[in-house]
Amino acid sequence: MLTTPTRLSLDPRARLGRRAGWRFLFEWLSVGCFGIVVILLCSLGRLSAGVDQLVYDRFLSLRTQPLLTDIVMIEIDNASIAQLGRWPWPRSVHAKLLEEIAKAGPAAVIFDVLFTEANPEDEQLAHAIALSPTYLPVLLTAPDASGRRVAIEPAAPLAQAAAGLGHINLEVDSDGIVRSVAQYEGDAGSRWPQLMVPVADAVERGTLRLNPAPRRPAQLEAASRSRRDDGDEGRFLIPFGLNAENYTKLSFASVLAGDVQADKLRGRIVVIGVTASGLYDRFATPVSGDLGPLPGVYIHADVLDTLLTGREIEPAGRWVVLAASLLPLAALLAGFLVLSPLRSLLLTVGLGVLATAGSAALLHGARLWLSPMPAIIGMVIVYPIWNWRRLEMTLAYLREELQRLADEPHLLPETPQRRREFSGDVLAQHMALMAQAAQRVQDMKRFVWDSLDSMPEPILVSDLRGVVLIANHAAKAHFARLGAPLPEGRPMQAVLGGLTLVKTIDNGAASDAEHNRFAHAHWPELLDPTRDEFAALMAQGVEVRDANQRDHLLRFATCTNAQGETTGWIAGLVDVSALHAAERQREDALRLLSHDMRSPQASILALVEIERRRAESAVARGLLEHIERYARRALTLADDFVQLARAESQAYVLEAVSFAELIINASDEVWPQAHAKHITLHTEAHVDAGSDDGYWICVDRSLMTRALVNILNNAIKYSPPETRIVCSLEGRTATAVPGAPRRVSCTIRDQGYGIPKEQQARLFERFRRFHAKERPEVGGAGLGMAFVKTVVTRHGGDVVVVSAPGEGTAFTICLPALDDAQSGASVAPHS
Repeated sequence: MLTTPTRLSLDPRARLGRRAGWRFLFEWLSVGCFGIVVILLCSLGRLSAGVDQLVYDRFLSLRTQPLLTDIVMIEIDNASIAQLGRWPWPRSVHAKLLEEIAKAGPAAVIFDVLFTEANPEDEQLAHAIALSPTYLPVLLTAPDASGRRVAIEPAAPLAQAAAGLGHINLEVDSDGIVRSVAQYEGDAGSRWPQLMVPVADAVERGTLRLNPAPRRPAQLEAASRSRRDDGDEGRFLIPFGLNAENYTKLSFASVLAGDVQADKLRGRIVVIGVTASGLYDRFATPVSGDLGPLPGVYIHADVLDTLLTGREIEPAGRWVVLAASLLPLAALLAGFLVLSPLRSLLLTVGLGVLATAGSAALLHGARLWLSPMPAIIGMVIVYPIWNWRRLEMTLAYLREELQRLADEPHLLPETPQRRREFSGDVLAQHMALMAQAAQRVQDMKRFVWDSLDSMPEPILVSDLRGVVLIANHAAKAHFARLGAPLPEGRPMQAVLGGLTLVKTIDNGAASDAEHNRFAHAHWPELLDPTRDEFAALMAQGVEVRDANQRDHLLRFATCTNAQGETTGWIAGLVDVSALHAAERQREDALRLLSHDMRSPQASILALVEIERRRAESAVARGLLEHIERYARRALTLADDFVQLARAESQAYVLEAVSFAELIINASDEVWPQAHAKHITLHTEAHVDAGSDDGYWICVDRSLMTRALVNILNNAIKYSPPETRIVCSLEGRTATAVPGAPRRVSCTIRDQGYGIPKEQQARLFERFRRFHAKERPEVGGAGLGMAFVKTVVTRHGGDVVVVSAPGEGTAFTICLPALDDAQSGASVAPHS
C-alpha cells in the first residue's frame, strides 16, 4: 500500500529523538533568555550606542534633503579678514553691515557672534540691530558642582535692541560628533531657547513673513508649544545631509561694500557667522567624512532649516527600541524550532535586513530614529550560540548511538581483528565510530545479498512502483531457462506475466470457487503489487505454471521499514511440481488401501461365512473364527488408516451444524455396542450467558461425527458393563482474554478402567493401544485417537483428556462457536 510522504514535524523532540526533547526545549529557552538580556543591555543599557551612531550616520548619508532658499549665509571668511583687518573688528564695522542689510529689507538677521563685553560703540551697534529683527546669541557655561549654569549674554544695549536671544551651545556625543540639539537649555533658575527657536516661533506666529512660507506640520508646532510649557528640553536629531553647506553664501566684506544686490537679501533670513580659517569653532557631524568639520554657523543654519520645515528626527524611546528589537528575536527563536541550520541562517540574515530596512524607512519616512542594532546584535549573538548547542547536542546524540551500536555484539560473523582504539579529539572519535558503523552496514548489505543468492527459490524485490530492484541468482537462472529477459528494472507484472494461473490456495470451501473465479477474471492484474484489492489474495498465494509446465507457488510479501511504512514488495516462487507428484503418489496409496486391500478382506469374510454354514466340526469352526477375526482386523486397520490419511490431507467441507445434533447422531451409531454391554448413554447441556441453544459450530459433519464415534467407542470398549457414559455440552463466553472467540465444549465422561498418568502424553500417537494386557479381547489398530486429535486440531479446537486408573476417563473437545468461526473459509490440507 502506498504511503504519503512524511511531513515536517513541529515537535522539536522529533529532530534528535524523544530522549532529547526536554533538554532541547530547555536550551532553546535558555538561548532565548540570553538573547533578551543582550537586547536589554543594548537598548536600555546603551551598550550598542557606538554602533547605533555609526548606522545612523550612514543612513543620513544615503539621502539628501533640499535646503531652504530663504536662508542666506554672510560669512566672515578669509577674504573679509584680508580686506578688513585682523579679528575682532570694531563694532562700528558690524553696525555698518547691519545698516547695509537693513536697506535690503530682510525678514530677520541672526548674528552668530558674541558681543558680551561693553564697548563705546554699543549704541551705534544697538541702533543698527534695531533696524531689522535681529537675534543675538547667548553662551551657557558648563554646569558647576551644584548643577548651576551661567548664561553669558550680549551687552545690555545690544540685548535690549535684539528681537530675541538664544543659546548657541552644541553638545557632542561620546564619539565627538554633533548629532542633536536641545531646543531649551538652562538650569532651574532660567531656561534659554536655542538661537534658532525664537526665529522659528516668530515665523510660526507670522511675526516674520517668508515668501513662500515654509510648511511646518501642525503636530510639530503643537509639540514645540508643549515643550515650552512643560519644561522639556525638546532635543531632536539634526538631519544633516551632504548639502549642509549649500546655502546662498555672501562675503562679509562684499555686503559691507554694497557689492551685493538687495534682491538677494530681501525677505530672507540672514545668518551671519565666522567661517575664516582659525577663527570658527569646528564640529564633527555625521557628514564630516565627506565634508569635513562644519562651522558652528552652518550647524545653526541646519537647525533653523529643520525647525522651519518640520524635519526634526525624533529618537525613539528606549522601551520602544526594546519592544521593537524583541520582535525579530521572537521570530528567529520560533524559526529555530522548525528550520534547518541553513534556513535558520537565511532567516537570521533576512530578519537583519528587514530590521535595517525598517529602521531606514522610519528615519526617512516618519522622521523617527529607531536603531536596528539591538535586534541585529541579539540575533547575531543568539544564532551561533544556538547552532553551537544544536551541534553539540547532535554530536552527543550521534556519539551515544554510534557507541551503543559499537558496543552491541555484531550479528554477523566477522574476521579476527585487532582491538580498535578510538583516540584523538572528539571529531576523530566520531569519525572512527561512523566508519565502524558504515562498515557494519556494508557487511549487513553483503550478508543480505549472500542470503538472497543462496536461496534456491527465485526471489524478486520491487520498490513502491512495483519495479523489480533485486533478483537473486535463482530468479535470474529461472528466467534465463524460460528465455525471458533479466528481471531488474522491469515492472513485476511484466516479469511474471508469462506465468499461467492454475488456482488459488484453497481448502475446498464454497467461497474458494469464488476466489478462483475472481483470480482468473483479473489475471494477470493480480501480479501488480501496487493494487491494494489483490494484496490479501497474493499474500495467501496462488499456484501458477510456467512455460516449461512446472508448477509454482507464487506469493507476495510486504517490505516495511522500522516505522512500519511500506517500502516495497517481495515475490517468491516455490517449485511445487515434486510436491504435486508426491500428492499423486499418496492418493494412489490411499486408493490401494481403500480398494485393493479392502476388497480381498471383504471376499475373505464372505467365504468364511459360506464355509461356516458347511463346517460341522468344532476345529473347522474355530479356524474360521480365527480367519474372520484376522480379516476384520486387517479391514479395520486399512479403513482406519485411510480415514486418518484423509483427515490429514483432504479439504474439509465446512457447514453450520449443532454440536448437540452431532452428539445424538454419534450416540445412535454406537448404541448397539452400548446396549450389548448394558451401558447407559446420557446427554446433558449447560447454557451460560452469551451462548445459544443448539451449540452451533462450523465443522465438517462427517469427520466430526466420526471423531465423536471414536471417543464413544473407546469409552464403551474400556468400561465395565452396567456403567454410565455422560456427554455434556457447555457454551463458554471468553472473558479472560479480551477479544478471544466464544467456544463450545463437549465432555464425554465414562466410568471405565482409566489411563495411567505416564501414558496420557502418548495417547494421541499412532498405533498406540492401552489396556492390551488387561483387556486382550478388545481389538483395535491404535489410530482412532490420532484421528480425533487431527480432526479437532484442524477445526481450530483442542482436545483434553483427564483420567486416572480406576476412576474413568473424560475427553473434552473445545471448538470455536459459529459466530466467531470462519464459516465461509476452508481448512487447507497438510502437505
